[in-house]
Amino acid sequence: MSEPIKIDIWSDIACPWCYIGKRKFEAGSGLFAGSGDDRAVEVEYHSFELSPDTPVDFDGSEIDFLAGHKGMQAEQVTQMLERVTGIASSVGLDYDFDILKHTNTVKAHELLHFAKANGKQLELAERLFKAYFVEGRHVGRIDDLADLAAEVGLDRAAAVAALESEEFLSDVRGDQALAQEYGIQGVPFFVIDGRYGVSGAQDAATFAQVLEQVWTERAEVTA
Repeated sequence: MSEPIKIDIWSDIACPWCYIGKRKFEAGSGLFAGSGDDRAVEVEYHSFELSPDTPVDFDGSEIDFLAGHKGMQAEQVTQMLERVTGIASSVGLDYDFDILKHTNTVKAHELLHFAKANGKQLELAERLFKAYFVEGRHVGRIDDLADLAAEVGLDRAAAVAALESEEFLSDVRGDQALAQEYGIQGVPFFVIDGRYGVSGAQDAATFAQVLEQVWTERAEVTA
């Protein structure tokens, strides 16, 4: 049996394109795996903060935040969010920016590393994205994050302890340092088999094609 292709994904929970990219990648890796011969991928998420200076409790709407952060008119921001919502819908995601609670995501990233250490990183990543973009849950405070951790089967008390002690903050910073080394300036960013970088929420067919290329190259090396 061949080793799965390792996929390292840099993303931020507060990045709408990261959740869209997640769905497109899942569709592409599904196409790849569907070709048989034990084709498989192994995914690991890495931390990237789009707006590390964001307060945990931002007083305002997503439109307010983006208008201030990007220097755009509120009308422009509204049109942009409507476009993103439409693209999200095309991959089965029901974004609701009206109820979204903008926040600092460093604690969410710490929790993802806690989840990785306990074998639940993929489940938690999906739960955090849905909580943030679809359900309007708060993903910046320890108690709220611990509730979401418990929902995917993680120990709530252990999650609280890990977040309060900042046990995994150094792992978050390590991911961010590695992103700088790789020259990653935006997310989502996919590093495939440690060799190829794919930037952005590409179409499923693009991901499938890159995965197939890596698989073929591996076969040629071992032939």
